[in-house]
Amino acid sequence: MSDATSRTGMKRATSSPDDVRFTVPPTSIRRVEADGVLVFYRAAGEANAPVVLLLHGFPTSSFMFRELIPRLANDYRVIAPDLPGFGFTEVPPERKYPYSFDRLAFTIDALTQALKIERYAIYVFDYGAPVGFRLAMTHPERVTAIISQNGNAYEEGLGDAWGSIRKYWAFPSAENRDILRQTILTAGGTRWQYTHGVANPESIPPESYTLDTALLERPGNKEIQLDLFLDYASNLELYPKFQEYFRKSKPPLLAIWGKNDPFFIPAGAEAFRKDIPNAKVQFLDTGHFAIETHVVEIAAAMKEFLQTSR
Repeated sequence: MSDATSRTGMKRATSSPDDVRFTVPPTSIRRVEADGVLVFYRAAGEANAPVVLLLHGFPTSSFMFRELIPRLANDYRVIAPDLPGFGFTEVPPERKYPYSFDRLAFTIDALTQALKIERYAIYVFDYGAPVGFRLAMTHPERVTAIISQNGNAYEEGLGDAWGSIRKYWAFPSAENRDILRQTILTAGGTRWQYTHGVANPESIPPESYTLDTALLERPGNKEIQLDLFLDYASNLELYPKFQEYFRKSKPPLLAIWGKNDPFFIPAGAEAFRKDIPNAKVQFLDTGHFAIETHVVEIAAAMKEFLQTSR
């Protein structure tokens, strides 16, 4: 490694000790036991800085935040875990882990306790939303703000892309389960989630959906995902409670949304204002994985929002 390159691979000044330049705190890779699970997480920023907890969705992992973390780390302590069943978090077979959204939330709650994090803002995306909203509903005093990037909590936010999954909820047969296995849980299905609604699909870095596809192909992982598809119906049942939490606690909330998302449509972002009138809503001309195409805009909006929400 040359003296001109930091651990993050970014150039730094070498001409003079007094020549102060903008630096990016390195992102570290860590693991900690929580709820009987070895949770993999990415971390950056000063230990005493305000915490931002980044919660990913399906079918990805904390890898989706690779460009966002360094953009926040100068001002915040950023923690981005891999949910059980995703990324590099390890669940021992003897743990007999029940893959449900209640349990995912319990595990992430245990992670915050293991890391001694008492207050934090949350960024929720896709699956991360029902996980994060459960945390907020259980510990409203701990959650300082919410950034929802295509993270839904309203029936009107569910798009037509849920059709085959809704059919599975209504009739959880082996046949309907297999339809999801053969359509959504494929390399093409994963790539489509990244590229649908994007003006230039070729701009999406292929390592994103390629990594997700490889991890989905691990022995037993597709069954985990199918179990979570079925349990997603439990989130709809909790929507009234999530909304009650919003009305009662009125957390500062920014809904920043890829408006071309086929799963979570713009009405879901607008709906937050019914319960949090001061919620900020911003639309981006992109798809479900808005962070892949608009990370600069998302990071800037987050930093402005979090600074004014303190």
